[in-house]
Amino acid sequence: MTGAGDALRERLRVLLIDLMLTPGLSGHEGRVRRLLMAELRALGLETRTDMLGNLIATLDGDAGAPSVMLFTHMDQLGFVVRKVEPDGFIRIERLGGVPERALASQPVTICVGEGRDVAGIIANKSHHATTPDEKYKVVPYMDLYIDAGFSDRAEAEAAGVLIGTPVVYRPNVIELSDMRLAGTSVDDRAGCAVIVEVARSLFEIEARPTVHLVFSVQEEFNLRGALPAAQALKPDIAIQLDLLLATDTPDMGYRGDVHLGGGPAMSLYSFHGRGTLNGTIPHPALVSHFEATSRFQGIHLQRSAHTGALTDSSYVQLVEGGVASIDLGFPMRYSHSSLEVCDLRDLEQLVRLLVAGIAGIDADFSLNRDDYVG
Repeated sequence: MTGAGDALRERLRVLLIDLMLTPGLSGHEGRVRRLLMAELRALGLETRTDMLGNLIATLDGDAGAPSVMLFTHMDQLGFVVRKVEPDGFIRIERLGGVPERALASQPVTICVGEGRDVAGIIANKSHHATTPDEKYKVVPYMDLYIDAGFSDRAEAEAAGVLIGTPVVYRPNVIELSDMRLAGTSVDDRAGCAVIVEVARSLFEIEARPTVHLVFSVQEEFNLRGALPAAQALKPDIAIQLDLLLATDTPDMGYRGDVHLGGGPAMSLYSFHGRGTLNGTIPHPALVSHFEATSRFQGIHLQRSAHTGALTDSSYVQLVEGGVASIDLGFPMRYSHSSLEVCDLRDLEQLVRLLVAGIAGIDADFSLNRDDYVG
C-alpha cells in the first residue's frame, strides 16, 4: 500500500461518513448539497445550483476534446408523512424503491429542520399478539406507522411534523473492518465522495477535456434531476457513477460476478425490466477506453450485466442527438436497505480509474462507433 493510497482512502472514509450521516431525501437534498458545495469550494472550484437543485461545477479544458459530464446522485430514498393520526402516530408514503420487508422496527429520522429533527421508529406489532399468519407476512407500508413518542397530533405538529415532511432511515455508519463501511445511503453518497476526489486530482492536471461535475437530485424519484442538467450542459460524453450489485453473498451468486473489494465495475448492460422499460448499453468507445485505462493502471475492472436496476444515464444518453454514455461504479451489498455495504478500496481504485481515463480523453478521441467494430 502506498502512502498516497492510504491518504486517499482516509479522505474517502471521512467524507463518505459525513455524507452518510447527512439526510437528503429526494427533493430535499439541501443539506447534502451544502456539504458538497463546501468541499468543492475548498478545492478552489466555483459551483452553481440549477432550479431543480442539481449542484454543478465545471473544470474548463481542451475545447477540441469531447466534453465530459461526470455525475452521480446525492439524494436518497425514504418516505414522506402522509397523515398524523389523532393519537400522534405517523403514517407514511414511500418515496423510491423502499423494500417493505426491511421496514418493521427500523429507526427513522423525521427531517423537520437541521438541529430539530425528530427520532422515531417504524412500529412492529408485539410478537406475543401476532397470529400464526401474521408471523410470516410482510406488512405493506401503507399499514405501517411511525411511533415518535408523541401523545397526540397537536404535539407532533408542534414539533414540526406535518403532511409532506421528509423521513429517512436513521443516518448510521458501522465500520465493519478497516476497509468496509455499512450504513445508510452508501447509494450514492459513495459516488459523491468519489467525484470530490476526482475533482481534487483533475484540478491539478492541465491536459484534460472540459469536465462538468454534476451531483444530481431526485434520482430515486424516477431519475428526474440529471436530465435537465445534461440538457443545459450538452456534453459529448456522460459518465455516470452508482452502485453495481455485488454478487458475492450466498443469495446473489447467480446474478453475476462482481465482488466487494474486487475493484471498480463497469456495466455492459442494464435494463429495468418494469415500469419505464429503460436501461443503458454503453458506448463502445468508452468501454474500450476504460478497459485500456484499467489495464495500463493495473486496476482490476469488474464487469456487470443485470436487470432490475436503472440509472440516470438511461435518460441522459438521449439528450440532443445522443450522448456517449457509460455506467461505472463500485460494488455494493444490500441495496436500498438501511445498511448497505461498500469497500473503500473499490472507491479508491474507482477514483484512480476515472482520473486517468478522463485525462486520456483528448482531441483525437473518437466517438465514431465504426471505429469500434466488434
